[in-house]
Amino acid sequence: MSLLIGALTIGLILSLLGVAVYISFRIFSFPDMSCEGSFTLGAAVSAVLLIAGWGALPATLAGMCAGAVAGMLTGLIHTRLNINALLAGILVMTALYSVNLRVMGSSNLPLTKVHTFADAASDLGKTFFGDAERIQILGRTALVHDICVLLAVLVMVVAVTAILLAFFATHAGLAMRATGDNSQMIRALGVSDGAMQTIGLALSNALAALAGSLMAQFQGFCDVQMGIGMLVSGLAAVILGEALVGGRKLSHFIIGTLLGALLFRLLVAVALRVGLEPNDLKLITALFVLLALVSPMLLKRLRAKRAPGAAHA
Repeated sequence: MSLLIGALTIGLILSLLGVAVYISFRIFSFPDMSCEGSFTLGAAVSAVLLIAGWGALPATLAGMCAGAVAGMLTGLIHTRLNINALLAGILVMTALYSVNLRVMGSSNLPLTKVHTFADAASDLGKTFFGDAERIQILGRTALVHDICVLLAVLVMVVAVTAILLAFFATHAGLAMRATGDNSQMIRALGVSDGAMQTIGLALSNALAALAGSLMAQFQGFCDVQMGIGMLVSGLAAVILGEALVGGRKLSHFIIGTLLGALLFRLLVAVALRVGLEPNDLKLITALFVLLALVSPMLLKRLRAKRAPGAAHA
């Protein structure tokens, strides 16, 4: 039961990274590699501030702001210096590795002796569960601490999703979405497409940093290499989400991304459960992403073969 709850918790945290990747890759068609660095940056800033005595909420928000600055820098390099989008992201991602080391002061920071959001969620859970350490769920025993953390992350994800959907329904949000669809049209309306893109990348990287901050606090440590490969996980969530949820509305895509992140993490947990080595996690991730990329094409071909009249074509 602990493995399932842990997988769901990590899946929810990574769903924020999935939404970040969706904003940059799908709304702006911007291959933003800096999200990997922002993921670690959010974790590093939050970890250092928690060790310095800050509360979990202000430390997490500070990590988000640091990620937003990184995203804004990527946007400015692209829009103001006319650097290729992919190269701008790679430049910022590379620079952030050294920045993260500077912020942390070492390659790894333990958070076992500080009060993280996971501890705050556990303390709040005592209000409902009392001093009980374990409860029964569907005939299985689960730790109250794990349940409280899962519920806290779920509330955060729902709140962030609601705020995002509300923002994209405003004039500024609609202008941002229109920038990704047709930048020439948005310029003709007197809106700076460069500014919209920069703000969008700041928002995307802020979400990536939030995911990194929550991940570090959940795991109990921050490592300078924790963001490596995370962009692939976010992309997998987007691809799986698009395959799971139909429709053309923005809300469908974002909710699909959240579900895709959960499904992806559950698949990884199952793969580890059946006996695959943890060292093969990156390989498993790559194979799942490849499968997610190929599946829609295979399903389309299969439907075409089964369609009436296909045999007479």
